[in-house]
Amino acid sequence: MPGSLFIVAAPSGSGKSTLVNALLAQEPGISLSISYTSRGPRPGEEDGVHYHFVSRERFEEMAGEGDFFEYAIVHGDLKGTARQSVEPLLAAGQDVLLEIDYQGAQRVRAQVPAAVSIFILPPSRAELERRLRTRAKDSEATILRRLADSRKEIAHAWEFDYIVVNEQFETALAQLGTIVRATRLHRRVQQQRLKGLVDALLA
Repeated sequence: MPGSLFIVAAPSGSGKSTLVNALLAQEPGISLSISYTSRGPRPGEEDGVHYHFVSRERFEEMAGEGDFFEYAIVHGDLKGTARQSVEPLLAAGQDVLLEIDYQGAQRVRAQVPAAVSIFILPPSRAELERRLRTRAKDSEATILRRLADSRKEIAHAWEFDYIVVNEQFETALAQLGTIVRATRLHRRVQQQRLKGLVDALLA
């Protein structure tokens, strides 16, 4: 029974990673695919936990060998999802969550039309900028670039199945959990999981 594939995308500063980590902690049976990136780790980031950090040359080599389920240039860096992090888990019935950008989401939906896509919005541009500055991780130039890039990213929000506004964290987390649980009860999933039961009830 194939598992369900979830995509979560958002502009930087929306609180996406914090929401995703909280969702994974409360929802069993769903795994986060750790992306590969060509950028170096930021302070506090660990290889294999936050990203798989590889050189640009190695990333391009993997892309050329067809190792990626999807990949794109994000804020000037290459980021991608390895096939081995997704396809075997889905085939085994495990739900998988991809925390990627809108470009990656477009590529994934082309391969897996049944993927459930979710876009996280900040409540305002002022709050988005405040969160980016509060993180204290980036230079002023990087913050300004991310703010500029956010307009292009948010313009693709309507391509997603669900949109969640992260104004109150607990509310946004509850909404994400509702989407996951509703997907698991969808006819497409239940037809595979409960076929034996329905056949027995009809016998």
